[in-house]
Amino acid sequence: MDKWDKRFMKLTELVGSWSSCFKEDRHVGAVIVRDKRVIATGYNGAPQGIKSCVDKRSCMRNERNIASGTMHELCYAVHAEQNAIIQAARVGCSVEGCTLYCTHQPCVICAKIIINSGIARVVYKDGYPDKFSLELFEEAGVRLDKYENL
Repeated sequence: MDKWDKRFMKLTELVGSWSSCFKEDRHVGAVIVRDKRVIATGYNGAPQGIKSCVDKRSCMRNERNIASGTMHELCYAVHAEQNAIIQAARVGCSVEGCTLYCTHQPCVICAKIIINSGIARVVYKDGYPDKFSLELFEEAGVRLDKYENL
């Protein structure tokens, strides 16, 4: 890790603070970077035109007692990594060869999207209960680094 990893991880945490997720421990941020320049950012939150869990003052996953790392489709939020890749696409910016910084290890759905988008490296801070995503990154040759504070 270098000073740039540290800088971008701090930015990722700031972006994550914008999350509209009801669970504060699940405020996730993502930043896509190429050549020390920010390409796109994303945080977990409801799609455009859909009320967020914060707006609804409830969390579907809590109400249904859904375990973390399972049944991703039962959530109003779009994941931070997905939103960052979508933001880049909306403005016509390729993420091929980029690094994605994320506050949490990507889930398997995000891993598949990251792999297909051409992102070359993922740096994450906190773990996530999804070992299959780690296997996919390894098989696809996407470099995965767990961030350690220097």
